[in-house]
Amino acid sequence: MALLRKINQILLFLLVLTICVILYNKVHKVPSTLNNETIDLENPEEMEEEIPVVICAAAGRMGATVAAISSIYSNTDANVLFYIIGLKNTIPHIRKWIENSKLKEIKYKTVEFNPMILKGKIRPDASRPELLQPLNFVRYYLPLLIHKYEKVIYLDDDVIVQGDIQELYNTKLAPGHAAAFSDDCDLPSTHEMVRSVGMQNTYMGYLDYRKQTIRDLGISPSTCSFNPGVIVANMTEWKHQRITKQLEKWMQRNVEENLYSSTLGGGVATSPMLIVFHGKYSTINPLWHVRHLGWSPDARYSEHFLQEAKLLHWNGRYKPWDYPSVHNDLWENWFIPDPSGKFKMIRPNS
Repeated sequence: MALLRKINQILLFLLVLTICVILYNKVHKVPSTLNNETIDLENPEEMEEEIPVVICAAAGRMGATVAAISSIYSNTDANVLFYIIGLKNTIPHIRKWIENSKLKEIKYKTVEFNPMILKGKIRPDASRPELLQPLNFVRYYLPLLIHKYEKVIYLDDDVIVQGDIQELYNTKLAPGHAAAFSDDCDLPSTHEMVRSVGMQNTYMGYLDYRKQTIRDLGISPSTCSFNPGVIVANMTEWKHQRITKQLEKWMQRNVEENLYSSTLGGGVATSPMLIVFHGKYSTINPLWHVRHLGWSPDARYSEHFLQEAKLLHWNGRYKPWDYPSVHNDLWENWFIPDPSGKFKMIRPNS
């Protein structure tokens, strides 16, 4: 009898001990092993969310890509993974540039873009041939190029970032929205620039309202346009809404009907996006896309305003690595010379 009582006491003790261990683990959240994967507590980067940033590396302007990456990397502690998209002949060059410069510490992947995907979808435009380059359409195909991510940042190459890219990544997208852009009417400080150089900031500058197909859309020509040079995209919504297919449809319609006023606006890459995303996009903080710096070699912003800006965009013909251009000192701060010597800035005394 005494022996049986002793066994019961031991079993009770073991039961109480087991319960205490379980409660301790729950309270202190001791990391467990799952599927043979262990959590490295000494490496917090393993637990940080990765921020995918997509940027293109085009022949003849690869220095722009390098400067943009340099500015992002230097202004954040976030866990950024750069997806550098190029054609087959440009990828070795950008790899060599990165590996032989201070950028060798960045996390990046190179992805080859096959221009054959655009066959029959682009209408020739002699007025702005540079806008027809295949890499201008990379933004249409984000889910095909970048996998596994819910949220992705796309940037044109002619930008520099002065803020922490984490802040841009934290942009909230409304339910049902596949992307966030900057409205062309959103920043009062840019209105004078727009007026002074005669820029278009409405749909009238991109769509040919003489065409019945455009009028049938029911979009007012005075609707404010947006600039797709900076995009925060929700990949789940993008795929669900078949955005890529919609964009390709409007490329094809332009081939057949010549629907876009590319001589006035931003060319055939912007116009389909204005149609597909009309009334269905979230907005980016205006200071995260201060643009038009490349629209005129004479029009300038105030230094105070430029210091406040988080991202600067030289959209237009006058690029900061070329001459003439404005505010190119801000761009040069982030430029890293090409180790191969192929890319050179153009300056008055060069």
